[in-house]
Amino acid sequence: MHRSILAIDIEGSTAAARTNPIRQQLRSQIYRMLTVAMNHAGIAGHWCDPFEDRGDGVLVLMRPVDELPKTLLLSRLVPQLALQLVEYNTGLPDRERPRLGLRLRAVVHAGEVHRDENGYFGEAVDHACRLLDSPKLKQCLRASPAPLILVVSEDIYWAIVRHGYDGISPTAYNPDLRVSIGGRRRTGYVHVPPAIPDTPENRSMAVA
Repeated sequence: MHRSILAIDIEGSTAAARTNPIRQQLRSQIYRMLTVAMNHAGIAGHWCDPFEDRGDGVLVLMRPVDELPKTLLLSRLVPQLALQLVEYNTGLPDRERPRLGLRLRAVVHAGEVHRDENGYFGEAVDHACRLLDSPKLKQCLRASPAPLILVVSEDIYWAIVRHGYDGISPTAYNPDLRVSIGGRRRTGYVHVPPAIPDTPENRSMAVA
C-alpha cells in the first residue's frame, strides 16, 4: 500500500527526571498536538491508518487521496505542530521544563508499506525510522533552540520541496545527514520549521 509517512519522537524521553506518569502525560500531549495539527491542515482521520504507538513517539500513515497532497504535511501540519510546542513550552514554569518540556524530531517520507497482524513494516517504514533515529538528527535538535526539527527523505525533497510550493522554502532544507537503507546510502534534508507557515497571507499579516 502506498502511504505518506509521518513519524515523531520525543527528545530525552528516558531522562531520569521523567517518571512513568510524566511519560504518560507527555504521550498524551503529543497525541493531542498531532490531532490538532492534522485538523489545522484539513487532514481527515479516515484518510489515515490507525496510529502506531512507538513508546516515545507516533507513526502516522496517510492514504493517497486527492484531498491530501504531501505539501500539506510540510506547509501546514508541521508548522502547526511547531507552534503548539512553542506555546506549550512557554506556558511551563522554568523549574518544570526539564521534566515536562517537549521537543520533537519528525520525519516525512512516502513509499510502499506492508501490514500484517503485528503492525506495519517494509523498507519505506525502515527508511523513515532510520532518518528519525539518526544520531546526526538528534545532534541537530540538541544544537537548536527550536522545539521541533524535521528531516525529509530525498524522495520528498526532490518530488515536493525543491519545487517551492506555497509555504515551502527549498533553501531552508539542508542535506545534512546520510543513512544506509537496503545497502544504499540515502540523504536526509534537515529543516527547522517556523512556528507560523511562510505563506503570502501570513507574510502580509506580519507586514501589517
